[in-house]
Amino acid sequence: MERSIVHMDLDTFFVSCERLLDSRLNGKPILIGGTSDRGVVASCSYEARTFGIHSAMPMRMARQLCPEAIVLRGNSGIYTKYSQLVMDVVKEAVPLYEKTSVDEFYIDLTGMDQFFGCHQLASELRQRIIKETGLPISFGLSVNKTVSKIATGEAKPNNEIKVNKGTEIPFLSPLSVKKIPMVGEVTYRALCDLGIKRIRTVQEMPMDMMARVFGKSGVAIWKKANGIDNSPVVQYRERKSISTERTFDKDTTDIVKLESILVAMTENLIYQLRRGNKLTSCVTFKIRYSDFQTHTVQKRIPYSSADHKIIPVVKELYKKLYERRMLVRLIGVKFSHLVEGGFQIDLFDDDEKILNLYQAMDKMRERYGDRAVVRAVGMEATSLSRFNPFKGEPPPLLPNRRR
Repeated sequence: MERSIVHMDLDTFFVSCERLLDSRLNGKPILIGGTSDRGVVASCSYEARTFGIHSAMPMRMARQLCPEAIVLRGNSGIYTKYSQLVMDVVKEAVPLYEKTSVDEFYIDLTGMDQFFGCHQLASELRQRIIKETGLPISFGLSVNKTVSKIATGEAKPNNEIKVNKGTEIPFLSPLSVKKIPMVGEVTYRALCDLGIKRIRTVQEMPMDMMARVFGKSGVAIWKKANGIDNSPVVQYRERKSISTERTFDKDTTDIVKLESILVAMTENLIYQLRRGNKLTSCVTFKIRYSDFQTHTVQKRIPYSSADHKIIPVVKELYKKLYERRMLVRLIGVKFSHLVEGGFQIDLFDDDEKILNLYQAMDKMRERYGDRAVVRAVGMEATSLSRFNPFKGEPPPLLPNRRR
């Protein structure tokens, strides 16, 4: 049976989410990522890309290329929320899908053509996602993952491409070898040094020649260039852990700052648990010093999604690892062994006020953003906030300033 594999990718996902929240961002060059000179661009709008900016570029360089760009730190909670909205639509519509990142996934529609036609089904699903979430999305449809993913890239922004069986080689032929999944900057430069810039050149080369130069990677590149990919769509499974990290603009030994940011990070991560109706039973703390030595420690706890149960554990692990005389470069928190379940009141320690407090805080975050409410000890980290929710409106947007 002929396979039908769809690759769907939300266009400039982080930027699109921000624009749904604030229409004043429409049509403007947007950079999302670390706002300091040590930060990198996590995502950028198409308007910013015309200046030569791309993801993973140092933020300092991006600002130099486009001084008028609006720089936003971003909000992982909002992006997670919209990603889940998209996945809820997909889950209802198709029998088999694989989520590969927060904004892209594969769908196996093999055998569905006898009912509706795979292209029509995929196109209707795309339109439904756009209608129900407001997010632009593109897709590629072909007989395998590789060709579909490349086709999606060619379809962007906000469009769709179908590559019929037997036309894979002519479709891929004129494209840059950089379009091949797994060809990063280093491999691309190596290929260019050999005069290989277009996929056509790889297609015309014997496979054993690619193998001699690049080893097993050369064989994989040759197969992808020729549209050969038998890898299956793997059924999506719920994630078993969530984590967050913070790299400081400047290495620090400021105890107040460290604890403040740690509490704010942990509180935000616990909110993600509750919103996803999850509980954790394993807490991990990570610290990296200025010499890049990295240490982690973890502790098992009773299943929980309660701030007053988890935050003290994180503080305990932090105090266990932190060496006061060493400069700290990064701290991180991870919750693992996740299971479905809502917060349960501890009959001996908690009361109804605790539950009501969490519900009220979560409603505020749901409405105004996941950093709208923070504990007093986390106020040092309020530079991460999107805006003051009690003002009703975020302040006017200014270039190179986060909201």
